[in-house]
Amino acid sequence: MPREYPTVLDLIGHTPVVRLQKVGAELDCTLLAKLEYLNPGGSNKDRIGLLMVESAERDGKLRPGGTIVEPTSGNTGVGLALAAAIKGYRMIMVLPDKVAPEKISLLRAFGAEVVICPTAVDPDSPESYYSVSDRLAEEIPGAYKPDQYSNPDNPAAHYATTGPEIWEQTGGELDAVVISVGTGGSITGAGRYLKEQNPDLLIVGADPEGSIYSGSDVHPYLVEGIGKDTFPDTFDPSVVDEYVRVSDRDSFLVTRRLAREEGILAGGSGGTSVHAMLETARRHGPGITVLTTIPDGGRGYLSKIFDDNWMLEHGFLERRGSAATIAEVLAYKHSSDGRLPDLVVCGTHEKVGAAIELMQRYGISQLPVVRHEPVESLADVIGSLNERGLLDRIFKHPDSLGEDVAAAMGPPLPAVDANDSLDEVFADLTGGGAAVVVVRGGIPLAVLTRSDFLEYLAHNRTE
Repeated sequence: MPREYPTVLDLIGHTPVVRLQKVGAELDCTLLAKLEYLNPGGSNKDRIGLLMVESAERDGKLRPGGTIVEPTSGNTGVGLALAAAIKGYRMIMVLPDKVAPEKISLLRAFGAEVVICPTAVDPDSPESYYSVSDRLAEEIPGAYKPDQYSNPDNPAAHYATTGPEIWEQTGGELDAVVISVGTGGSITGAGRYLKEQNPDLLIVGADPEGSIYSGSDVHPYLVEGIGKDTFPDTFDPSVVDEYVRVSDRDSFLVTRRLAREEGILAGGSGGTSVHAMLETARRHGPGITVLTTIPDGGRGYLSKIFDDNWMLEHGFLERRGSAATIAEVLAYKHSSDGRLPDLVVCGTHEKVGAAIELMQRYGISQLPVVRHEPVESLADVIGSLNERGLLDRIFKHPDSLGEDVAAAMGPPLPAVDANDSLDEVFADLTGGGAAVVVVRGGIPLAVLTRSDFLEYLAHNRTE
C-alpha cells in the first residue's frame, strides 16, 4: 500500500508552546508562548485562510478559475495564498502602505498580485484598502472576497483549532491568556473555547496605542497586523476581560529582546503580546501561569524592527548619552573607513565633471568648495556641492558638466566644533541639513553627514 504524505495545508496548526526563560524571569510566573509563526505560511492566519477558502468552495462562492481578493496587512494574504497556490486560484491582495517590503515580496513570491493603498485615510475613503478591495471584488468576474473582518470562519477556525490546542498543551493549567487583537478572530474564537472549559480564566486583549479596542484616542501606529480603527464583525468584545494598551516602542523593544534573549524571532505583534503578558503577570502575579500567542515571525520585519537605523529614525532607540561629542563620531567614522582622507574638497575653478568623479572616488555625497588648498581656515570654505543638487542640475542641463564648480555650488555647509555635543548639532541635521563641517581651532577637519551620525548612533545605542 503506498505511503500517504501530507500537503502543506495539512501542516497548518499544532504549533508548539514554549516557556520564556529570561524575559520576565524576575516576575516569578510561568510565562508561555505559543509559536504561531511555525505554521507553514509563517503566521496564525494560515488557520483562517484555509477554512475561509474551503467554506467558499463548499458554498459555491468560489469556483475553479476564480479570483480571491482580500484586504490584508500581509499574513492573511499568505494564508490564503497557500490554499490558492495548491487549488489554482488567482490572488489579488490589497495592503496598507505601512506594510514591510518583505511581506509584499513574500506575497508576490506566492504568485499574488499586490495593490498598495494609503494607511492614513478613513476606512470609508475610496482610497482605503477596504474600499479598493470591495471595488476589485465587484469588478472582476468570478472574484470572491473572503473578508477576514466579517467572515464568521475567522473566529470559527480559532475556536476549532487554536483554543483546543492551548487547552491540551497546557492541561488547562492556566490563569490567564493574552492575545493581541486585530480582526478579533483569534481572541474571540480561542477565548470563547477556553472560557467554556474554565469560566474563571482571564482573557486579556493586547492592543496597540491608537487602536479603538482599548481607548477612544484612535490614530495611526506602526505595529502591523493588530489593532483597528473600527470594530469588525468578527470580534466579540464580551470574551475579553481586560486590555493592555501597548506603545509601538514597547512592542518593538520587546520584539528585539525575544530574539536576543529567547531565540524567538517574532514580529511586532508578538512583542505587543509579550509586553501585555508581562504587564498581566505584574498585575495578577506572582506565581500565576500566563500564555500568549506569537502571531507571526520576524523575517518579514528585518528592514524595520530589527534594523537599528530604522529604529533610531523613529525614536525607538536612544543615543548613548548627551556627553558624546562630534569628535567621537569623527573618530568612529575614521575607524570604520580608514581609506577616506580627513577632508575631501574641490576648488572653485575645477569642473563639475571632475568634482563628480572626486565624489564617486571616495563614495561621498557632500563636497566643500574652497578658495585654495591646503585649507588653512574656515574662511577658505566658500561653498558646497551635494549629490541631489548636482543630479538636478545635470539632468536639466547636461552641458553643465563642463562648467566651473563656482557656477554650480551652493552655500557652505554649517560648521560645528569638534568638542560640541551631539545634542548641540542634532537640530541642524534633523531640520533639513544634510551634513556639517567639523572644525577645531578654526581649521576644518572633515565633513560628517547624516548617515555618519546614524551609523555612529546605531552602534552606540541603548534599548
